[in-house]
Amino acid sequence: MARMKFLCDAERCIECNGCVTACKQENEVPWGVNRRRVVTISDGIVGAEKSISVACMHCSDAPCMAVCPVDCFYRTEEGVVLHDKDLCIGCGYCFYACPFGAPQFPQAGAFGLRGKMDKCTFCAGGPEKDLSKEEFAKYGSNRLAQGKLPACAEMCSTKALLGGDGDVIADIYRQRVLKRGKGSEVWGWGTAYGKPDRKAAPAGAKS
Repeated sequence: MARMKFLCDAERCIECNGCVTACKQENEVPWGVNRRRVVTISDGIVGAEKSISVACMHCSDAPCMAVCPVDCFYRTEEGVVLHDKDLCIGCGYCFYACPFGAPQFPQAGAFGLRGKMDKCTFCAGGPEKDLSKEEFAKYGSNRLAQGKLPACAEMCSTKALLGGDGDVIADIYRQRVLKRGKGSEVWGWGTAYGKPDRKAAPAGAKS
């Protein structure tokens, strides 16, 4: 079973915000909510400025799931972290727990009253029946049920944003980094993207 993940290549991102627009259009995201946003690091510093596209990373050990008092979060077989809006009470715990700022609340009224929490669904819908009107109204498009990848990743003009099977994405990024002349000297490379070494044959063993 595939384990779905996102990865943004900062060397390719051109801060066009195409991924943000594609997400809002595909899922008809509520006003005031951005399921995906582009963040610029070291803004204004020549040679150091980088941009990355950020959304829910669908963590294997999601902190939002750990802090939710009503257990509205759940994980699909593909590793996508989703939530049930019928159970959400709008407490905001998930917002403070998420290191990526993924869970957001639509603001309504003059005093900014909060509604049900909204977040990136990896274009996988929600707990309602796949491709139903109820599912789309609450969670947006279910592209995974149609055999498609998330709209944000498919619309990325430079292919900086990758979405899909985590193993496939890791292989793509590994090849990119090696072509750039980097690799094993990068801190954490072996842990994150290195392939396990083959065990050495025992002494005296015949090849």
